[in-house]
Amino acid sequence: MLEPIGGLPDGVIGFEATGRLEASDYERVLMPAVREVWGRGDEIRIVLVFERFEGMSPEAAWEDLKLGVEHMTRWKRIALVTDLDWMITVTSLFGWMTPGEFKRFPVANRDEAIAWAAAADR
Repeated sequence: MLEPIGGLPDGVIGFEATGRLEASDYERVLMPAVREVWGRGDEIRIVLVFERFEGMSPEAAWEDLKLGVEHMTRWKRIALVTDLDWMITVTSLFGWMTPGEFKRFPVANRDEAIAWAAAADR
C-alpha cells in the first residue's frame, strides 16, 4: 500500500509504502501526484519512505519502471528513507541508474531527507 505524506514543503511530494505494492497504488496514488507536478512544468522532488515493505507485484514493478523512464529528465531529487538492508544493498548497486539526484537516508533522518529533497539547487 502507498500513502501520501502530508505537510511537506512546497514542491516536494512524498509517499510511505507499507506491505506489498500493487499497480493500483501507482495508478491511484503516485501517478496523479507526479502528473500534477509535471503539468505545472516542475521537476519531481520526491521522498519515499519504506519502513516495512513486503515487495511489489510484477504489475507494480512494471509501473515503477515506466514511471522512472517517462519524462526521465524531469526527475530532480529522489530521497529514499529506509533501514531495510536489502533495499540499501540494491540502491547502492543500482542507484546510479535512477533519474535525477538520488540519496538514501536512514529512517531516523526522515526530516533531513525531506529538507534535502526541498533544498534549492547549488
